[in-house]
Amino acid sequence: MVAAGVRRVLVTGALGQIGTELTRELRRRLGERNVVASSRRTVPAGSEREAGPFVVLDVTEREVLEQTVRENRIDTIYHLAAILSAVAEGDPERAWHVNVDGLGNVLETARRCGVEQVFWPSSIAAFGPGSPLEHTPQDTVMRPSTIYGVSKVTGELLCDYYHRRYGLDVRGVRYPGVISSGAPPGGGTTDYAVEMFQAAVAGRPYTSFVSAATVLPMIYMPDCIKAALDLMEADLAQLTHHNAFNLAAMSFSAAELAAAIRAHAPDFHCDYDPDYRQAIADSWPRSIDDAAARREWGWSPAYDLPAMTRDMLARLGAARRTS
Repeated sequence: MVAAGVRRVLVTGALGQIGTELTRELRRRLGERNVVASSRRTVPAGSEREAGPFVVLDVTEREVLEQTVRENRIDTIYHLAAILSAVAEGDPERAWHVNVDGLGNVLETARRCGVEQVFWPSSIAAFGPGSPLEHTPQDTVMRPSTIYGVSKVTGELLCDYYHRRYGLDVRGVRYPGVISSGAPPGGGTTDYAVEMFQAAVAGRPYTSFVSAATVLPMIYMPDCIKAALDLMEADLAQLTHHNAFNLAAMSFSAAELAAAIRAHAPDFHCDYDPDYRQAIADSWPRSIDDAAARREWGWSPAYDLPAMTRDMLARLGAARRTS
């Protein structure tokens, strides 16, 4: 039996960059047995992710998803399974199937099974060339030029529909680029930032796939996790937008990140050789207006560029010394 008041959580995409850290924090808060991690991939032997329940789950298979939710008495879903921007451009049909059909399956399963809350992250990729690039507003023109962005706008509208039509408490944020010292990134356009840190710690030069002047909004993983949990704990009556909250932490250029790293690793060298991902980056905002998140549920990041840089280099350095 589950004790009264104890949440039973399912995390999809739990082996991904965000899912790994979120699952760990949820298990710390709620207890290991109350958080079911899931992924299309199996858990590596000896992985710390074996500390709690794990199921192999493809979110495009609704019957299996619904069975998992019912058997584990799930009342909260953090739906993170997705095909990210750069990978999605290589296979748009698969990206639509996973990102849109998968979300539809999660929302319908939540409705049918009486799930109380769903968290689903959108992205700054939902904006497009017609959106303001500086201080992009919460509510503005959204006509993205990538299939990833199209899937995110569709998902935002679908979440709004399920909240309005069925009263489903579905919440989410528009994540900027996520920087983490843990699980590797999964094929996003902002992956250059993590790769730059990894190269610096390894004592290698790095060639960035975006130009030196490319400015994008970013967020450090501790703030990324904090945002998801803070939003899910917020008073529903105080939320006007419910999902797709703009989220800002810091914005910087690739050259500014390289300079921040060189403040700690003076010999680090970075070159720039933009590829197809440059066009994706150019279609995204340079900075974000997150006033709605700050007003409606008290969002406030803890990390700026210098603080993130110090912590990333320390964590990656420690991991390298113990590997």
